[in-house]
Amino acid sequence: MTKLPRISSRKLISILLKLGFYFHHQTGSHIHLRHKTKEYLRVVIPANKETLAPKTLKTILKQAELTVEELKNFF
Repeated sequence: MTKLPRISSRKLISILLKLGFYFHHQTGSHIHLRHKTKEYLRVVIPANKETLAPKTLKTILKQAELTVEELKNFF
């Protein structure tokens, strides 16, 4: 398995928006995204984090059905 990249929440949100997700709503400091065609995909991202913790990033990738390799294609 490849190592998880260090990424900010803003960068991750911009990548997910390019992949077909859209902003649904924000509750406190968490941004909720949903996918346009795959309506069962829902992702919650903590807002304004300089770098996401590796476990948090891994959970977000699992929610979005993405692999680390697919994420690294955007760097």
